[in-house]
Amino acid sequence: MPMEQRGVDTIPEEERTSGPRDLVSILLGSNLCLGVIVFGWLPPSFGLDWWASVSSIVVGTVAGTALTAPLALISLRTATNLSTSSGAQFGVRGRLVGSVVGLLLALGYTALTVWIGGDVMVGVLGRLFGLPASGVSYGVVYGLLAAATVAGAVYGYRVLLAMSRILAVGMTALLLLGVIAYAPHFTTQALPEAGGYLLGGFWPTWLLATVAAGLSGPIAFITLLGDYTRYISPARHSSRRVLHATWLGLILGLLVPQLFGTFTSYAARAALDYAGPLVDASPAWYLPPLLLAASAGSVGNAGLMLYSMGLDLDAILPRASRARATCAVAVVATVCVFVGHYASTAQDAMTSFVLLLTAVGTPWAVITLIGFVRCRGVYDADALQVFNRRAKGGVYWYRSGWNIPATVSWTLGATVGLLAVSLPSHEGPLLGLTGGVDCSFLLSGLVGGVAYALLQPRAQSQPSPGAAFSARPALEDEAV
Repeated sequence: MPMEQRGVDTIPEEERTSGPRDLVSILLGSNLCLGVIVFGWLPPSFGLDWWASVSSIVVGTVAGTALTAPLALISLRTATNLSTSSGAQFGVRGRLVGSVVGLLLALGYTALTVWIGGDVMVGVLGRLFGLPASGVSYGVVYGLLAAATVAGAVYGYRVLLAMSRILAVGMTALLLLGVIAYAPHFTTQALPEAGGYLLGGFWPTWLLATVAAGLSGPIAFITLLGDYTRYISPARHSSRRVLHATWLGLILGLLVPQLFGTFTSYAARAALDYAGPLVDASPAWYLPPLLLAASAGSVGNAGLMLYSMGLDLDAILPRASRARATCAVAVVATVCVFVGHYASTAQDAMTSFVLLLTAVGTPWAVITLIGFVRCRGVYDADALQVFNRRAKGGVYWYRSGWNIPATVSWTLGATVGLLAVSLPSHEGPLLGLTGGVDCSFLLSGLVGGVAYALLQPRAQSQPSPGAAFSARPALEDEAV
């Protein structure tokens, strides 16, 4: 299979050969990995029981999907990735806001996936072959996972899609075996080792779990969905089918692995750590499948995240090729893995990361969606590429390439979100206004959206009819 040559340029119609089924496959297959499974461990580690943990994950995932899924329709119309598409609202240079947010999201999730997957691999290899849990062992395993991830990401979308189709079936089977393996020790009671509710009360802790474990999953895709839907042709597939496929792919791709993580957390009594107890509680017969899940699943998920990072860096540095950009960010992600392993606990690192990025990313998503509604899905695809061509002008040039109202609105929303966040090591000054409950994502999205509506009450720039790119009526619908 040839290496993908496309960066963030417009995908020609003849290359847009994917469909809604492919979108479901890639969202399901790539998420059936330990990097997503481990988020199901957060609610039990916060001191919640089984039913409270499940409800927090389900509520957060459904709410996040409702906000995130419509973003998939933007790249269906623009034929480029979402950060580039956001130039319609932020300006062709202001779209760098989305590129940086996407880069940070993908960087964190790539590092987390390799970190957790590598820790489980070392533990399994220790039980099977006596591999010592030394710094050298972790370094070699992390390096091998990172190298395999780079290979898939550099070759691009087609390779990752083929891998996701295989993982969607294979990982589902491995997780079903896992349910059988861990079922004898499952309990619905809160884990005593967690030490009670993390925030001192049920509802504050439940809301924290809803955001950190549930909502954070869909929010992680606010800049990623367009990487896949830009290869779907609106001439053959309707917006409704693509939206339904996105809903299905996100909900299944996130709930299945996260609820498996919650189930195994109670079965393995994994209150303070996930990887170690998961391996220790596994029956001997499930160790080989667990090793396969930790390796292949991690490569599939981290590969997609790394692919997105390469596109975001390519958007920030147009002179860099996608392949070179991907290799560069892979080095940074690998460094983050070692920092996370040696300098932080998994619970603190994961909670802080998802809360901060959710607070920063939500107002960008809200502003981008408001712009999509205002322009009714009609974009000037050529004008969106001005920055990539190192040119000037076009309908989205605004003021020197920046749309000031959108940029200011995002800044206000992100700032309020960061001031209202509750981290394990820090509490924002605005928490007193919310009774100590972390509502950072709600406040950031609300402030960003309201500010944008007030500062720019109507769409300032509309593409001319001759240059506009919009979805043509679908000639045939593919059932999901």
